[in-house]
Amino acid sequence: MSDPRPTDDELMARIARDEESAFRLLVDRWERQVHAFLWRMTGCREEAEDLTQDVFVQVHAHAGHYCPEGKFKSWLFRIAGNRVRSWARRRKIIEWVRFDGFRHDRRDEAHGPDAGLEIDQTREMVRSAIAELPDRQREALVLQRFHEMSQQDIAAAMNTTEGAVESLLVRAMKSLRGRLVRPGEEES
Repeated sequence: MSDPRPTDDELMARIARDEESAFRLLVDRWERQVHAFLWRMTGCREEAEDLTQDVFVQVHAHAGHYCPEGKFKSWLFRIAGNRVRSWARRRKIIEWVRFDGFRHDRRDEAHGPDAGLEIDQTREMVRSAIAELPDRQREALVLQRFHEMSQQDIAAAMNTTEGAVESLLVRAMKSLRGRLVRPGEEES
């Protein structure tokens, strides 16, 4: 039995034919992920909402030129990455990312209130360290860690090579380790 859900490529073909229901379905499918990415990149919910709308306006406008190759996610995140970089250039002030939460942000109250405080402090240190990364390193890291994209898909989204993505990720992790290792602690 085949999957009755249309693929992203099929939806894009339908959008190119001005089928608004296809556009609504595509937005419903991807809006949350795009918004989360943009929020992590800007640190501002309102800016992320505006940029998310801009991304989907561009998706709609370029539907007729979209080449269906099964790489919709990379194409979509390339648009989102371009929009957030344009936003940052226009503002001349980069609002560094303030992560609102990680996937495993639940406190373990069984270990007492001090454990929760330590978790909060560690989380804030990680957020600050990520916020201080150069834009391209932060973008690659966010796409990999929070959107679970492969290096190949990140390369397509960032319009670069897989080798460049690997280098960005290695430099990002090295920088994070350097910022997060407490004095007197050994790196493992």
